[in-house]
Amino acid sequence: MNSSLPILYSFRRCPYAMRARLAIKNAAINVELREVVLRSKPQQLLDISAKATVPVLQLHDDSVIDESLDIMNWALACNDTDNWLQEENTATISQLIQWNDGGFKYYLDRYKYADRYPEHDALFYRQQGEQFLIECESRLAQTRFLCSHTISLADMAIFPFIRQFAHVNLDWFQSSQYTQLNQWLFNHLDSPLFVAVMKKYPAWQIDNEMTRF
Repeated sequence: MNSSLPILYSFRRCPYAMRARLAIKNAAINVELREVVLRSKPQQLLDISAKATVPVLQLHDDSVIDESLDIMNWALACNDTDNWLQEENTATISQLIQWNDGGFKYYLDRYKYADRYPEHDALFYRQQGEQFLIECESRLAQTRFLCSHTISLADMAIFPFIRQFAHVNLDWFQSSQYTQLNQWLFNHLDSPLFVAVMKKYPAWQIDNEMTRF
């Protein structure tokens, strides 16, 4: 690896890449950011990851982390100043993320691209996804964040996907019964951390100057 920093292959709008960038930025870890065009992935990415899906993190020893949650945990193992890991809530955090990454993501994809899944209409897929929204709303009615009164890994791993779900039909979401979830999402979207990780960068090319993130 020629870079003096770990290399993060990312795509700005991908929720998996978002959550990896959130953890890296919050841990104050500098990486070289390589913004990927998904329809034209660079050979350097293909060479290090058989999946070639973002995010992918290449470390100094050429080891590769190509799962977003693993990248988050790597960053937090380096620096978890804000206690996102919340050891007392480990089981709950894990359960919520598994639900998000499993059943909720399954219905999110079908809700967003309902024309690709004609077995049911968009309303059906939305209602199935709402089971997760109901759980989140219930939790947020009791505590400021999903697991406690402080931000945890669950909040940061999940909110990019809630954002995506909301934007399928933003008018519906903002006028829905999920008032606590709306406020929680707004607070994340309005945070300096999210604004920082959503800065736009040009697509990476091999002769570009290094983008320090």
